[in-house]
Amino acid sequence: MDFEQPLPRELKAVDSASLIGLEERACDLGLNQRLDPAWVRANAAPDGTHYLWPVLWHSLSHRPDVPRHVRWELLITLRTGDRVLSLLDAIPDDFTPLPKVTSREEGMRVRRLLDQAPSVREWLLRKGGGPDRR
Repeated sequence: MDFEQPLPRELKAVDSASLIGLEERACDLGLNQRLDPAWVRANAAPDGTHYLWPVLWHSLSHRPDVPRHVRWELLITLRTGDRVLSLLDAIPDDFTPLPKVTSREEGMRVRRLLDQAPSVREWLLRKGGGPDRR
């Protein structure tokens, strides 16, 4: 893969089934930034929209079998109505087909939410659920 490839500059919106699939794929590949798919299944709003914003290209030099991938900021809409922030690593084959957010207004709203949302860990600590998220 071309290491000069620019970072995708697009906000992606996914439903809960797609998010769980991305988390399962990241888990199967042993990627560093991911949540336990069971936690996502139990906590993500079933009819929620979740957002991914690219942060950086990442590769595992000690694992050349794992393709270069993008680390995304992930905004998850929970069953409680809260929104939480996490990170998710995804390879290009998995994120390229995801739907893009094309509305500037929606993009700006999501960016504000990403900047304000507590991390999953912070949310769990506030709710008394402990810090373990994997």
